[in-house]
Amino acid sequence: MVDYGLKNRVVLITGINNPYGIGAATALAFAREGAKLVLVYKKIPRPYDENKTDRNGTDRYYAANAGNADAVERKLKEIGADYILLESDISDEDAVKEIYSSAIKRYGKVNILVNNAAADDETGSDTIEKITPKVIDDTFAVNVRGSLLMMREMINHREEYGRIINLSTDAAQIFAGQIAYGSSKATLEALTRSIALEAAQYGITVNCVAPGPTQTGWIDPEFEKQIVPIIPMGQLIQPEDIADMILFLAGRQARLLTGQVIKVSGGHAL
Repeated sequence: MVDYGLKNRVVLITGINNPYGIGAATALAFAREGAKLVLVYKKIPRPYDENKTDRNGTDRYYAANAGNADAVERKLKEIGADYILLESDISDEDAVKEIYSSAIKRYGKVNILVNNAAADDETGSDTIEKITPKVIDDTFAVNVRGSLLMMREMINHREEYGRIINLSTDAAQIFAGQIAYGSSKATLEALTRSIALEAAQYGITVNCVAPGPTQTGWIDPEFEKQIVPIIPMGQLIQPEDIADMILFLAGRQARLLTGQVIKVSGGHAL
């Protein structure tokens, strides 16, 4: 069993209220390593059919992201995790400062930041023919501004041990049909490289994980049949696959690995 050296490290993870999601899987993975958790979420209200939330698809996914973090919290309590839970909006600068104030008040420090929260457009307006200023602004407000503000606070409150892990998408460089979302993630990848150079003097590593098609509750059986054949390794990515990579990047074994964008995609979108 690998010892990542994460016991008693303080990790701040955004976007954790979906119990089927990457944020939740990552929180549980860190908890099992003995880390202390600062967990942030924001409810995203979208219409869904309650009768369809018992199976994978957009209704399950929308319901999960519209709710609070009760289901995730139950799992954390079952394994005796040490955590605080904050409902907040990382696109707001004052809210970001308050997140860090709460973390430092409780634990005295933040060692690891996982920028997992993300915004996208569900109206079908994220194409060059339909894009609106609101879609652009709402997407970049979270995926770029929010992530950047979180990184700024992390570095300004730096400790002797520092890791920043951003979440992109494997198709960030070419994402037809979701151009604001894709370009916001490509921007986050560029920020990862730039900030890695700035943060290196403090011994802080900055890396990015770019997941392929990941089953976070949104991929229904019909879409799974369409997408699996274009994944060279022939299967959907699971949230735990992403969490495993995040653990490695957060651990002592990755101490000299920085400025990298690592695709966990089964070969998709290489």
